[in-house]
Amino acid sequence: MDYKRISARTTTETRDLTDLSKENGNIYEVVKILGKRANQISVEMKQDLDAKLQEFASYSDNLEEIFENHEQIEISRFYEKLPKPTLLAIDEWEHDEIYYRNPNKEKDQF
Repeated sequence: MDYKRISARTTTETRDLTDLSKENGNIYEVVKILGKRANQISVEMKQDLDAKLQEFASYSDNLEEIFENHEQIEISRFYEKLPKPTLLAIDEWEHDEIYYRNPNKEKDQF
């Protein structure tokens, strides 16, 4: 995920849930879809952060190196300023970037 091109807001805002559920009509299904997508985004962000911080990992016990690692601090600050995964999931939903399917509904159609 390219975090520099994210268009989601970093602050929470009040949303009309009926606007989010216009496409499929079931707000509970939308909340479930957004929750699953937010978990996926959260795991992906955590893996990216861990991979970047692993480059600066120090296996020695020198305290001076720990406090002077500015690159690691800047990476951590960047990830802290990113929007929360739930806000990213809602932004993706609003821009029709989430693919979902319900196997139970597909069985009923056949």
